[in-house]
Amino acid sequence: MAKRWLSNLSSIASRINFFLIILQIPLFRVPCRSGVCTTPLHVTSSQLIASEIFPVSAVKALLYPGAVANGIIKNMTIPSWDNLLNIYNLTSVKEAPAVVDLQRLEVLAGSYFSVAGALVGLLKPGRMSMFGTLLIIWGLVKEGILGKPVNTDPTKSVYVYPTMVLALICAFSSVKYDVQKVVRSAPAGPIAKPLQSSSKSKLK
Repeated sequence: MAKRWLSNLSSIASRINFFLIILQIPLFRVPCRSGVCTTPLHVTSSQLIASEIFPVSAVKALLYPGAVANGIIKNMTIPSWDNLLNIYNLTSVKEAPAVVDLQRLEVLAGSYFSVAGALVGLLKPGRMSMFGTLLIIWGLVKEGILGKPVNTDPTKSVYVYPTMVLALICAFSSVKYDVQKVVRSAPAGPIAKPLQSSSKSKLK
């Protein structure tokens, strides 16, 4: 029973984490090449388009479900596929200075891991989302507490939304632990054998 429950927990957590990422639920606010990013997918998309690693159509396919969800929630409209890059301010990211992302490598790398982990987690839950979430949190803590890099623009200050706690819980819960080792009871200790009769008793 416990084995089945733990197995279902990782699958459910992976699905929740997938929807958090793909529907672009705001987790944080941090400056990026497209202005201000609030989701790992937004950070990843701005970097992918700027570096031209992936085709633009593939990046737009990742962004479109979240854009549709946000459009319906905010103003009951479905955004146009052709206007998708304008919505996310990604049309001029190639000309934006790369130093903005290089100053926040932990957030950038963590966003990559979070997006990849959310996609892979649908097929096989793993540790990728957990590593990505931890990297993002460390990057945000480093900038928020240690003040590195220094940010003088209050409109672009780092902020963490309460939903980050949910993302962290789902990321940890999506790790599929070895249930057999967890559930298996400790092996019984060796049964003590009766002491052999001493030589004196043999003589009796």
